[in-house]
Amino acid sequence: MTFKLEDHKILMVDDDQHILDLLITVFKKEGFQHILTATTGAEALFITTQNNPHIILLDVMLPDTDGFTLCNKIRSETDVPVLFLTAKTTDLDKLQGFSFGGDDYITKPFNPLEVVARVKAQLKRAMPLSSRLSKKQVYDFGSFSIDPNTGKLVVEGKRIDCPTQEMKLLLYFCEHPNQILSKHQIFKDVWGELYGGDSTVMVHIRRLREKIEEDPSRPKWIKTVRGLGYLFEVSNEGLL
Repeated sequence: MTFKLEDHKILMVDDDQHILDLLITVFKKEGFQHILTATTGAEALFITTQNNPHIILLDVMLPDTDGFTLCNKIRSETDVPVLFLTAKTTDLDKLQGFSFGGDDYITKPFNPLEVVARVKAQLKRAMPLSSRLSKKQVYDFGSFSIDPNTGKLVVEGKRIDCPTQEMKLLLYFCEHPNQILSKHQIFKDVWGELYGGDSTVMVHIRRLREKIEEDPSRPKWIKTVRGLGYLFEVSNEGLL
């Protein structure tokens, strides 16, 4: 499948009209044609349900809600990438953003071209798994299975919603079973960027454990190897 910018709808959520106007100008110059905007959380949620955007840029401080709470609501409607765009810069804020389902965190003031570059990267990663990973067999580990052709995760017979970035991370573990993988290596291969710090990898792994582990505090599948990284420990039966 060819990646075309003009095919993608972007929803920008910010109560600062100057920021919206700036981003709209830059994104249109870069080739994006379908740009939706919202200035409140309620408006953003309505547009999301009615227009199915491919990616969402979300301010954290909105007049009627906070972006973290809104992201949690958005996640009940869609798994598209959500990029927080905010003046909150502490590590705790970033951790909170990832824990609520965000895929990236951009702090203000920002370079508009960097925002465009991050959006393009997220959109490419979010392309349907069937278009990038076709003809791969299902990974079946008994208590859970992953179909890379459809991006479908089933745990104990129940379909589990899994955002794109978490699915990419889980598939990465499936493709590298019984290997110790460092946080730097995981971030480079899954996020495709220079190392962004421990929090991003740790939060996404915690969320995966909550989905596939019977006891996330004592993981059977995704194990921490102290001082080295993580190990996805499986038997050969799951590797079809």
